[in-house]
Amino acid sequence: MKWSRACPAAMAGGVLGVPAFAPFHVWPCAIASLAVLFALWQRAGSKRAAAAVGFCWGLGLFTAGVSWIYVSLHVYGNMPAPLAALATLLFCAYLAVFPALAGVLLAFARSMRAPAPTLGLLLWMPALVVAAEMLRAGFLSGFPWLTMGYAQTPGGVLPAPLAGFAPLVGVFGLSWLTALLAALAVLLIRPLSGLRLSARGVQAAAAVAIGVCVSGLALTRVHWSAPAGAPISVALLQGNIEQSLKWREDQRAPTLANYAGLAGHSQARLVVMPETALPTFLDAVPREYLETLRSQAAARGADVIVGAPIAERAPGDALAARSPHRYFNSAISLGASAPQRYDKSHLVAFGEFIPPLFSWVYRWLEIPLAGFTEGSARPVPMNVAGTRVAVNICYEDAFGAEIARQLPEAELLVNLSNMAWYGRSLAAEQHAQMSQMRAMETSRWMLRATNTGLTAAIDSAGHRVAVLPQFERGALTVQAEPRTGTTPYVRWRDAPVLGLLALVLVAGAWVARKPGAKVQ
Repeated sequence: MKWSRACPAAMAGGVLGVPAFAPFHVWPCAIASLAVLFALWQRAGSKRAAAAVGFCWGLGLFTAGVSWIYVSLHVYGNMPAPLAALATLLFCAYLAVFPALAGVLLAFARSMRAPAPTLGLLLWMPALVVAAEMLRAGFLSGFPWLTMGYAQTPGGVLPAPLAGFAPLVGVFGLSWLTALLAALAVLLIRPLSGLRLSARGVQAAAAVAIGVCVSGLALTRVHWSAPAGAPISVALLQGNIEQSLKWREDQRAPTLANYAGLAGHSQARLVVMPETALPTFLDAVPREYLETLRSQAAARGADVIVGAPIAERAPGDALAARSPHRYFNSAISLGASAPQRYDKSHLVAFGEFIPPLFSWVYRWLEIPLAGFTEGSARPVPMNVAGTRVAVNICYEDAFGAEIARQLPEAELLVNLSNMAWYGRSLAAEQHAQMSQMRAMETSRWMLRATNTGLTAAIDSAGHRVAVLPQFERGALTVQAEPRTGTTPYVRWRDAPVLGLLALVLVAGAWVARKPGAKVQ
């Protein structure tokens, strides 16, 4: 098939993958989307064709799935609409480069000589798709959105058959298994693969697919952690502050009063406010306000975790205190326990820091507090409300290996976010789905406090126990269960998947040295 004719089908295949993710949770769409990609790659006769198919598939997936970037750029960043649309398209095109690169490497591998025509389909295609996802998640500041493994979180009508593997191999391992199922589906449908299987081959392929799914469902019955004491009452606050009003000086006092009211009416032992709930630097917040939050919580033996930006001088700086050199996106604790602080370490490019050579972007983009400093790469859990809490802020819960840094010591996970930047789009649901995966990987409850939603309590199996309606002010109070124990993923993180990728590359190089038919 000529690449020019394959591209529309590839783009449609990418779009088909979006319903696999939240809020739709139709996980078979992930398998179908990858099956389209693999079937087209089977027919790609050149590196150019394979790259074009991968690029168009990625462009369809990301343009349909993350076009909410436009909202943050235009509506809240005040970038002119045509420029914001172009920037969004270029960003999606950048993300599509990764599956395009996978296509180039596949075409190179297919030019080798190997003993079995199914090798490219069952071995190299799944491996290269996962390698592209991992590269996309780690390159520059990383963007792991729409990683195929996320489709296996609970929430759909059909139970996700691979969910049980999450505590073992994490989201990238689930992506690999999803891609393997897609490859098996292509292999079993002769018009897609162009390969003729014997009856024994059909039986073997079907048995592998069924075995993987049954094993995944069976593993959901395994308990990787145990309760660490009695459940504790937790209140997750959602102030519902419109993003266009959030940083206005005339709205500062109403915003502080909003959260003080929500916190003051709560009787929970742990109260969590969203990311930058305090709409100014911490040292500019009236001391009596912070003291009131502290004393009210301490009086009932409780603690409050508050999201706030912090400005401070660099160590040893001789300048006046009004000339800080460093800014942190932070969370602090107030209440019965000793004061503690967490500084966000994985910052968002363009939102929280300016990548090198891109300072010109800010001629058209108005984003407050875009010069944050990275926090410690080795954070420690907060000791609050009688339990140990691993705090993470917004985008950080998209990176499973980084969340695992505070485990197994942490007994609860808490995420502070502000998704108001993306309006009424898919972004909040997709982000909450990432929190579900972190709960599954670590076998810990994940508690999300957000400005406008999606504020939710997620149990250790990844189920949403309770959710506040989006774009409504309120407090979500739940009985959260601290847990202890170590999952294989917490212990090994992404090392097994990386090892498997290395094994595939070594195996590919080895078979290339042996005589045989070209891989199809």
